[in-house]
Amino acid sequence: MTILLTGGSGFLGSHIAEQLSLAGRRVRALVRKSSDTALLKTLDQVELYEGALDDPASLRGAVEGATAIIHSAGLVKARSSEEFHRVNAGGTENLVNAALAANSPVTRFVLVSSLTVTGPSDSAGNPVTVTTEERPVTRYGRSKLAAERAVLAHRDELASTIIRPPAIYGPRDREMLAFFQAVNRRILPYMGSPDSKLSIVYGPDAASACIAAIDANVPSGSKFFIDDGAVYTAADLGAAIEQALARRALLRVPLPARLLRTAAAAVELYGHVADRAMMFTPDKCNELFEQWVCDSSGTGEALAWQPKVRFEEGARLTASWYRRHGWL
Repeated sequence: MTILLTGGSGFLGSHIAEQLSLAGRRVRALVRKSSDTALLKTLDQVELYEGALDDPASLRGAVEGATAIIHSAGLVKARSSEEFHRVNAGGTENLVNAALAANSPVTRFVLVSSLTVTGPSDSAGNPVTVTTEERPVTRYGRSKLAAERAVLAHRDELASTIIRPPAIYGPRDREMLAFFQAVNRRILPYMGSPDSKLSIVYGPDAASACIAAIDANVPSGSKFFIDDGAVYTAADLGAAIEQALARRALLRVPLPARLLRTAAAAVELYGHVADRAMMFTPDKCNELFEQWVCDSSGTGEALAWQPKVRFEEGARLTASWYRRHGWL
């Protein structure tokens, strides 16, 4: 059984590839010429296949002989809505079409989507469910919703499962790194209220959920939220990071929305001038002051999966990894 994995050189994908390899399962990792494949090359069961989501010919070759696909690749920052849509939605559609045209059947297509597809919780922080009407508030969220629809359009021809994680963190993650670095400098920034609620999931746990979705006998088109089983406040996360680093922040800085939006506009302008995709933009600010809580009840039973790591332990493991690798 060969599993085609996209995004294997990225944060989540690297954990998926590592776990599959350790379990003795063959992985074909779709990579670009520019991908950092150093970790993938150390994994016994992983073969590298050069291609890209916007190259349908390469995808047709990549899917041949694969019995399952985990599609974890995608842009989290882009220069425009069109670029988000071209890669996240158009690339997914290209991969689905390649799977449908393969000579040997693909038994399960797992799409790694996002909580941002649904949109934020209400003002009280009540969890959203898989039946909540999708109302994404960012270009990224809208592009991932379009990717889901590209998969669901063929649910009768291609057995599919959609995984919607909230924020993912852990070893190898660069997005949460900035918060650890700030606390390490004894600064704890707050975006919005310290009491705002959110769900979160440890990277290796998110990876194991994606793998479980390959084998779970669930109806095609099923959607599942995953998290670590708890709901946190921003203050909870800050305190856990302080504990993990054994450094108490001396400066606790609430960052006003107006200041952040002004800074984000400047960052976006720089990106336009430099022709670079930037993570911190006014569009991204649409997420920062909301509450993001999902309801994962039913996921464990359906996928035969349970998270193993809560944030307090995960923050400690992540901080330790960052320090060992010189990121802190």
